Amino acid sequence: MPTTVPAHGPDAAARLASMADVTASDAALRRYLHGLPGVDAVGLEARAASLGTRSIKTTAKAYAIDLAISMIDLTTLEGADTPGKVRALSAKGVNPDPTDRTTPKVAAICVYPDMVATAKEALGDSGVHVASVATAFPAGRAALPVKLADTADAVAAGADEVDMVIDRGAFLAGHYLKVFEEIRAVKEACRRPDGSSARLKVIFETGELATYDNIRRASWLGMLAGADFIKTSTGKVAVNATPANTLLMLEAVRDFRAATGVQVGVKPAGGIRTSKDAIKFLVLVNETVGDEWLSNEWFRFGASSLLNDLLMQRQKLSTGRYSGPDYVTVD
Repeated sequence: MPTTVPAHGPDAAARLASMADVTASDAALRRYLHGLPGVDAVGLEARAASLGTRSIKTTAKAYAIDLAISMIDLTTLEGADTPGKVRALSAKGVNPDPTDRTTPKVAAICVYPDMVATAKEALGDSGVHVASVATAFPAGRAALPVKLADTADAVAAGADEVDMVIDRGAFLAGHYLKVFEEIRAVKEACRRPDGSSARLKVIFETGELATYDNIRRASWLGMLAGADFIKTSTGKVAVNATPANTLLMLEAVRDFRAATGVQVGVKPAGGIRTSKDAIKFLVLVNETVGDEWLSNEWFRFGASSLLNDLLMQRQKLSTGRYSGPDYVTVD
């Protein structure tokens, strides 16, 4: 999997510098974010629903399934996680279908910080990355020094990527500069002694942001603060990734690149369980931001159960017979 930092156009630094005044104060940032165009909720949901009706068949479906597998952050984020479970999940991520070695690897294994070293050792030089949630995931209710220590510990243990949660309380109270500065501080904590950095995914918990306008504002706030990815959800609340909120975030990264020259990835997470669902999201990517985001460097699925359905559908396309749950491992 590519390990490059986010893409920047030739004039990105100058364009970003020209936006420095936007984040100079809480008032300036609020003025900018509330000056973004309002979201037409009916139009957004109608477009997401319309794109979801696209029919993908035969060769295109096989390609989409393999692409979706390669985009998965295979996740275990439970209090009962053990080193054995993380090793087993890592083995599955490297070789999802032992009966077919042409099956792609997943993008990353996503674990809590205390399991990063175990996943790193298990994955070795496979090319599958280790992602770690941090910043008091999933609630984010901790003091900033605790969040930064959480992040630094994950990076020191070998995390290639860090998934942080924003302070939703601060955001909903309108304290945008506080959220901005916290993201910037976590971004700095992702730096390694050699000057390289773990890639930072910023989780908004869209189900708690209440409105599409807030999701658009959070998307721009995260990108202005230096997010490498913007992510819908933790998967720990009732409303997680939806086609509509993901479409809105895809539009945001498209518009942000047009404004700044900086490309940012998108990660829908939570509630995406079937191949049909995954393909709908890939159609959203293709129709909204195009081929440049159709790789695991720029688009991910946060999932624990999606992989099994993709494997069963892949086996069906290959053999002509439906493979039930007994043909895949239970994680």
